[in-house]
Amino acid sequence: MLAGLVQGLRCGVPKNGIVMLYTEILNDNRDFVALYKKGKFAASKYSVIYIRPNGRPFNRLGITAGKKIGNAVKRNRAKRLIRLAYRQFESLMPIGIDMVIVARVPLCEVSSSEFCGYMEKYGVPDILRMYRKFPAR
Repeated sequence: MLAGLVQGLRCGVPKNGIVMLYTEILNDNRDFVALYKKGKFAASKYSVIYIRPNGRPFNRLGITAGKKIGNAVKRNRAKRLIRLAYRQFESLMPIGIDMVIVARVPLCEVSSSEFCGYMEKYGVPDILRMYRKFPAR
């Protein structure tokens, strides 16, 4: 009985207790396709970032790691690294965008601190630059 109550209190909160502040998960195929077709993108050696304004008071994040990345262990590690970097720099991102980050093969070979540094130096400025190119709403 008590275990069920404790479990019920933890609904929606990850095991490590870290949540994304302004972000929901993007998991509808239509949204991914619309972002690929109508959004702006920035490609780098570790990932491709697509963004598009969504007109909402929060961001939506989608992460893609295709089979080209490797087996399930490598794909999950790539997604974990992307989530970690996004969480670290979420406060620097503009609010009200849809974003898809597509992992590339070299992402599996780097450490988390190296990828986070890369996102801080190149990823976040690319996102801000692309966001400014969209017409004001």
